[in-house]
Amino acid sequence: MTKAVEFFFDVGSPASYLAWTQLPGICEQAGASLVYKPMLLGGVFQATGNASPATIPAKGRYVSHDLARFARRYGVPFASNPHFPILTLTLMRAAVGVQVRQPERLDNYLSAVFQALWVESLNLNDADLVARTLERGGFDPAQVEQWVSDPEIKAALKANTDEALQRGVFGAPTMFVGHEMFFGQDRLDFVREALG
Repeated sequence: MTKAVEFFFDVGSPASYLAWTQLPGICEQAGASLVYKPMLLGGVFQATGNASPATIPAKGRYVSHDLARFARRYGVPFASNPHFPILTLTLMRAAVGVQVRQPERLDNYLSAVFQALWVESLNLNDADLVARTLERGGFDPAQVEQWVSDPEIKAALKANTDEALQRGVFGAPTMFVGHEMFFGQDRLDFVREALG
């Protein structure tokens, strides 16, 4: 059986961004496949009663500092986004749309959106900035908007989110190696060991 990491994520999660910068290399080293599972973190929070660390000021300050510390360790750029939280329904439907309609371009989409959110600190609650981000990633915003409105795409995002909940997910990022669940980008060493 081929080894795989299932990666449940939401682009509005800075920890998902950091995990995304590391998981392809971890999987490549282990000869494992990386299975992207875009989900709606807001739906997960609503269903589980969980909330962003930013809702607790002291914890939010600490987590922001900790994320920057991990970014330095990984050697990747990172900036807190003053517009957080970002409402990601459209962005995550778009991620599923790209995954379903142009799967070979999913990394281009994630690169553009993660860069905009967690490097450039753009306000992707603004539709014009979303359109510019898509264009910069080589996407036609009108085409992506069609995907976002497609009932099949909406249902696929809901199905991913429902699957996450059924499997015990309560936040992002969450990775699975087989039945073993790992929550948080700070658990990537355990993901690596599980792929051993």
